[in-house]
Amino acid sequence: MTRLLRYSLLLVVLAIVVIGALIFSLTWRPDARETLPVNCTTSAPTLVPGQALKVMTWNVQYLAGKRYVFWNDLAQGNDEAPTAEDMAFSLDEVARVIRDEQPDVVLLQELDDGAKASDYQNQLKLLQERVADLYPCSVSAFDWKADFVPEPQVFGSVGRQLATLSRYRIEHAERLQLPVASANVISRQFQPKDALLVSKLPLSDGGQLTVFNTHLEHASQPDATLQAQMTAVAKVLDKYESQGLPWLIGGDFNLLPLGQYRRLSTEQRSPYSADSELHLLWDKYPMIPTNNEASGIDRARWLTHYPNDPGLNGPDRTVDYLFHSPKIKRIEARVRQDDTLRISDHLPVIARFLLPAAP
Repeated sequence: MTRLLRYSLLLVVLAIVVIGALIFSLTWRPDARETLPVNCTTSAPTLVPGQALKVMTWNVQYLAGKRYVFWNDLAQGNDEAPTAEDMAFSLDEVARVIRDEQPDVVLLQELDDGAKASDYQNQLKLLQERVADLYPCSVSAFDWKADFVPEPQVFGSVGRQLATLSRYRIEHAERLQLPVASANVISRQFQPKDALLVSKLPLSDGGQLTVFNTHLEHASQPDATLQAQMTAVAKVLDKYESQGLPWLIGGDFNLLPLGQYRRLSTEQRSPYSADSELHLLWDKYPMIPTNNEASGIDRARWLTHYPNDPGLNGPDRTVDYLFHSPKIKRIEARVRQDDTLRISDHLPVIARFLLPAAP
């Protein structure tokens, strides 16, 4: 081997090592299970067995509002970031709806923290400043984080969180990693890393209510990832149910209920499978909205997603849900549509429950 060839090979190896170290330093590799800090600003009350509990789940689309068609939307627009004015408007509107509804537990998806596209805002902190008197306790977990993503439309930092706000005391929280989309070793470092945000709320009799918050893969076409994620979620819930522990889960599942697939146009149905992976949960557990509600005569009332697409003039599908243990009784539920269509590309799902009474 000539000296020139040896030097060339050495330079290639050094370049690979340097690039690898740079990627490693810029990206995030969470553990499969992580304990999270619980933030409680004041002493919060403890849940009581048999009491009513109001829960809201809402993907707030990093406060971007509805005046854009983004590059990563299904409609493939040219927009890359919302204006500061639009984010300020959406922040005020999200706070207004939460204060008006005053749910006991709020499950939020797509709150940015340190992302270039949202001007490096800590959106959870900004929202908490507006609702701190209602929610003394909160927990949060990233599901996408990197100091730099080389995607041309991003070309900067990303930071996106799940957040749970609670009127009642949270005594423990953790992040459970879900399966991620398959990709080469380099691309995988920059991808979202979907997760379950787990909050454990104690009951006055020594029991516990576990509340899960999630945002599953946002795919452009069906792949094996959502199936794997749903299998992982079902496994966790099955474990709680087998142990007789009450639980709730809410979030943006990015999956359709029974019967909606055929109602979408060919273009709009492209991210979904004809046989929804969501059946892994609805086969066993109560779902809000139910399949009958989401695909029945009043289905328009249960649509939760208004895609950023100039060809659409309103919500056209359901992808956001609450599921709960059969031990918990549903009292009432609805999707708040009338005054939320311009806040986010998702609409809030709200339900009231009765917790199991003490034995």
